[in-house]
Amino acid sequence: MSDLQGVLEQLAPCMDAPALWLGLSGGLDSMVLLHAVTELRRHSPLPPLKAIHVHHGIHPDADRWVEHCQRECAARQVDLVVHRVTLPSGGNVEELARDARYAVFEQQLGAGDWLLLAHHADDQLETLLFRLMRGTGVRGLAGMPRSRALGQGRLLRPLLDWTRAQLADWARAQELAWIEDPANADPRYARTALRHQLLPYLRQHWPALPDNLLRLAGHAGEANQLLDERAAEDLQALGQPPADPWLACWPSLDMQALGGLSPARQKNLLRYWLHQQGLRLPDQRHLHTLLEQLAAADDSQPRVRIHQGLVHRSSGRLWLLPEQGVPAGQNQPWEAGSSVKLTAGNGWLRCSAGGPLALRAGQWRIGYRQGGEEIRLPGRPTQSLKNLFQSAGIPAWLRPAVPLLYCDERLVSVAGRWHAESALADAGETGFGVIWEPIPD
Repeated sequence: MSDLQGVLEQLAPCMDAPALWLGLSGGLDSMVLLHAVTELRRHSPLPPLKAIHVHHGIHPDADRWVEHCQRECAARQVDLVVHRVTLPSGGNVEELARDARYAVFEQQLGAGDWLLLAHHADDQLETLLFRLMRGTGVRGLAGMPRSRALGQGRLLRPLLDWTRAQLADWARAQELAWIEDPANADPRYARTALRHQLLPYLRQHWPALPDNLLRLAGHAGEANQLLDERAAEDLQALGQPPADPWLACWPSLDMQALGGLSPARQKNLLRYWLHQQGLRLPDQRHLHTLLEQLAAADDSQPRVRIHQGLVHRSSGRLWLLPEQGVPAGQNQPWEAGSSVKLTAGNGWLRCSAGGPLALRAGQWRIGYRQGGEEIRLPGRPTQSLKNLFQSAGIPAWLRPAVPLLYCDERLVSVAGRWHAESALADAGETGFGVIWEPIPD
């Protein structure tokens, strides 16, 4: 890293951003990036720069690291935001800390903002080796992307072309101060052991390994691009939302069309689809389990939990639902004709004047299915709600969330979609309309 021109070239995609956020740990890498960007803005019109430090609370010197970041940012006239997080107990500390960190980053980014992270070529090598040892697929072989979407903005790693040694040489030449996290030398952490034991050994016996691995990552990146293009084509054919307004808001795939794809294309599409919905991709074993369960008998409705989501097969489609499923409704009183947010988080009732329902005196409430409910629609015999839902293709997972409108304990309307004949407004009566808007979590 002999000059700053290369860093400036890497920043080209984000020059029009409303703000640049720099993830600042206070270590060598992030201090190099902080200094480089603040030097560049002396001569180039960069977006406003802010730094963000995540205090994980797992090391006794963490408060001192915050003070270091505050001091260095103040010296460069860079605003610093410090977030303190509490990691859940149990699990892998490195993964928990990373998840907490990225959750903070995603929360902080505004629309169009960019987050700069100081990962370098050695970090990329460690990531590739780590994933290889864990049996990664083609997507994992591509390593860390230089840029990707994150929340309302994007993430950029502008130092991926430089090694840790090059950054260290530049930092010493610039007389930078940085902190050393003892965890980076603790062999109990898998990545640390890889960095200080395995990588030096591999470099000694296979000097060309770093370049070969990075070249492999480039090839894998191109392969992933082709796989994504194929998956996007398949998703265009399989992922068109149902016409039913109650169902269009839930991500779904057509099961019959999905079954017509080869197993390899099914897996590729499912990975792409889940990634597009912002979920962590399942590994090969979990993906295989997902496909096996989804291939169960037609009369079953299998559900498979994945990270932060629930995949449910029902009514001829594969649905992606919130991790805890769709909340069942909760009974609540209601002022007829008024729009209201449903208390269980299962959407809104939107009302309008001049609709088909009669606005009559009585005790109105919003209820939900208990079993055995019936309704007589205009010009039709009385039928059960169960048959009504089945005929309309409403999946079983959504039925407990469908609001039922009652007046004096008589079922008046099913979420504004089906009305009892006796509840329709006669000539001269004031009428109102109702629409239920489900809201995915």
